[in-house]
Amino acid sequence: MLKNSVYQKMIYLASRSPRRAELLQQMGLEFIVLPSDIDETPLQSEQSDAYVLRLAAQKAKTCYEDLISKSKPLYPVLAADTTVSLDGKILGKPQDNDDAFQMLSSMSGRWHEVHTGIAVATADGVNVAISTTKVEMAPLSDQTILAYIATGEPLDKAGAYGIQGFAGTLIKRIEGSYSGVMGLPVFETAQLLSQVGIRVL
Repeated sequence: MLKNSVYQKMIYLASRSPRRAELLQQMGLEFIVLPSDIDETPLQSEQSDAYVLRLAAQKAKTCYEDLISKSKPLYPVLAADTTVSLDGKILGKPQDNDDAFQMLSSMSGRWHEVHTGIAVATADGVNVAISTTKVEMAPLSDQTILAYIATGEPLDKAGAYGIQGFAGTLIKRIEGSYSGVMGLPVFETAQLLSQVGIRVL
């Protein structure tokens, strides 16, 4: 438990994502951005939910070990990883516009799943949790897909779309966590942080 009230809500965020940073700010948490660069290649036959949990845990652990090696203040490290799953296939960030087009076309008029794994690393180890949300994409014409790709949004997002941006107009409905689809499920995050003494409320 962190006893100093000044640092009661201080953590590290092992992510460059502005969306995750925004969600943490909305939760009233103080944080220091400390990105973690790891190999994000899926293992052979790895399921999408296991994949995001593995990456989140690895990011958190890597960052925490880096803090120790550099003798930096040891606040808890929060990491997350998000991926889209369609028919059991992992849809990561598209390599280019053609890849984005193929992804969006494959999801058109169908349901898919968005998995976000989160992990918190402390001196006691790494705790993990996962959020899975079902998302129904509206039927998309080629013209609509090309127009969306032209916005530039798809290229740095799993599944080639960001629900909080222009793609919000392409999503018919969701079953689960909106913030989880954005990349950081706030309920599960608050629960996980509370286990290491970081309380939102």
